[in-house]
Amino acid sequence: MVTRPLADRFGRVATDLRVSLTDRCNLRCSYCMPAEGLDWLPSEQVLTDDEVVRLIGIAVEHLGVDEVRFTGGEPLVRRGLVDVVRRTRELGEHLNLSATTNALGLAKTATALAEAGLDRVNVSLDTVRADTFHTITRRDRLSDVVDGLAAAQAAGLGPVKVNAVLLRGVNDDQAGELLRWCLEHDYHLRFIEQMPLDAQHGWHREAMVTADEIFALLEREFVLTPAAEPRGSAPAELFTVDGGPGTVGVIASVTRPFCGDCDRVRLTADGQVRNCLFAREESDLRTAMRAGATDEELADRWVVAMRGKAAGHGIDDETFLQPTRPMSAIGG
Repeated sequence: MVTRPLADRFGRVATDLRVSLTDRCNLRCSYCMPAEGLDWLPSEQVLTDDEVVRLIGIAVEHLGVDEVRFTGGEPLVRRGLVDVVRRTRELGEHLNLSATTNALGLAKTATALAEAGLDRVNVSLDTVRADTFHTITRRDRLSDVVDGLAAAQAAGLGPVKVNAVLLRGVNDDQAGELLRWCLEHDYHLRFIEQMPLDAQHGWHREAMVTADEIFALLEREFVLTPAAEPRGSAPAELFTVDGGPGTVGVIASVTRPFCGDCDRVRLTADGQVRNCLFAREESDLRTAMRAGATDEELADRWVVAMRGKAAGHGIDDETFLQPTRPMSAIGG
């Protein structure tokens, strides 16, 4: 029974929970982390499967969350992922359950995840060229991603969405090629502006490929028409391609922020609530939970955390500071 919504001071209500299950990843994407990787969270700080499921249950049963997305790092490296998905599904058939993954292990786990109750997957893939994939990820694993995508589709984890970041001078000449490939395979492609969430803090606005540039690249080869369906709180602006039925989306988090319609809240792998992807502060649920806090007390803490959410991420503000945690430690 929902006792109170996760509402902020601006009237937005969070119903979409992003749950990071680990900060670890088996790729080393250049726009996310250095080649040598990062110092991972100590195991004792990471939530156990029981703790993850308990906090998700509080969000669903007390706070009105109806959508849960499992993220990382890379969620497939979490050994208990399938069981966590199954136990989350037991909280209600009405829940929309998804995962964001690099798909390296998806060929082996897609069927099990579908049987456990996962609805769909978002797969990060920036290129379909093996050499460019290696340049970006520092790994020679493109074939594993391709196999994982196919397995997800075969298991019914659809619509299968592909998330792509264009990097200037690296793959920004491949936008049309990637879209054609996704249309041929019936994957739903979403281009995402590169955000200031890299561990190296090397992001610069002038180096980012903007949404306007993405549209210009695509319109050299395709006719894009705004989709008829309302966008709602979805981050992507959606367009039909060459009259449909295929579509493409552009998520312009930096240049066309959609903060006013945001319905998301994040839980990190070590049990911290983040009310915004770019928040500079977090609210600790893990310590209180391990000290014996009741579900109602944890729900109260979560509600208070959401009240402090800013009106927007402030990337255009001169006082903007990149979050201390990189994307791999926050969850998408």
